[in-house]
This record gives sequence, structure tokens and C-alpha cells, in this order.
Amino acid sequence: MRIYLIGYMASGKSNLGRLLAEKLDYRFLDLDFLFEERYRISILDFFEKYDEGIFRQIERSLLLETIKLENIIISTGGGTPCFFDNMEVIKKAGTSIYLLWEVPSLLHRLKMVKRKRPLLKDIIPDELEARVVAQLAQREPFYKQADFIVSGEDFDMESLLLLFQNRGTIV
Repeated sequence: MRIYLIGYMASGKSNLGRLLAEKLDYRFLDLDFLFEERYRISILDFFEKYDEGIFRQIERSLLLETIKLENIIISTGGGTPCFFDNMEVIKKAGTSIYLLWEVPSLLHRLKMVKRKRPLLKDIIPDELEARVVAQLAQREPFYKQADFIVSGEDFDMESLLLLFQNRGTIV
């Protein structure tokens, strides 16, 4: 079984992934960290040295590698489902969960996070909200194809586990 966590930057996919993996006794894989470990460069530095298009091609190849894995929670990058046919791949390969946040909460989280985001690094604070709203408008049609949509603001692990059990996805 593969469970893919999708959602915007700083939505908590990695944290939820670790918790969910622990609860289910699954392995955890973060695609962004896998990229950085394998290529020995931060995503931020990669974007500066190369470009987003090359990154998205590599990201897709990493996503395709996950199809072979079992009993794993996979945290995707914020843009992963939005390029090529990645969302279709995710849906065919496993169960997907969209971690949904309201814009004010996302803005707060983005301002607090220590890890710089390549697509937001040059945005001045006054323009951050407009950029996030614009990106969400582009990305949400992909995110909303997820099997489950859960709120990040009032996330409840036990309710999520019950959803899986009632659906027969996880025994």
C-alpha cells in the first residue's frame, strides 16, 4: 500500500507523513529530501543553478520510483501533482490525501518555516499573499483530485485512520 500526501508548501505533509507512518508501521519517504540526498544539492540551490523544468523532470522520475514500494507514506513536493500526469500516477499507484489549509494559516506557516522555498524566495512580504492565492488557484484542481481531503487547521489523526478502515484501505 502506498499513501501519497499532497498539498501546498508548508502544509505539513512531512510531519503528517512521519506520524501516519508511525501509526501504521509503514516506512516514510519525503520526495524533496530524497531529491536532495540523491543529488547532493538543496532544491533551492538547484533552482538557482538550473531551472524548474529540469527539477520537475527529475521529481517525476523519483515519483515513478515510488510505484515499486510497499507499505509506505510518501510526502510529495507542493508542485509534484501539478506537472505532467503526476496526479494520475499518484491516483493509480495508491491512496492520496490532500492536506488543505486556509490561506491565512498557510501564510503564517510559510513565514515561520526555516526552509526557504524556491518559488517564494524572492517574494517580498507584501506580495506573498497574492502569490500564494495565485499558485493555489493553479494547483487546487490537481490537489482536489485526492482520494481524501483533510483540514490542516483541525487535523485529527484518529478520524483519518477511521476513514481508511471504513474504506477498507488499511486493515
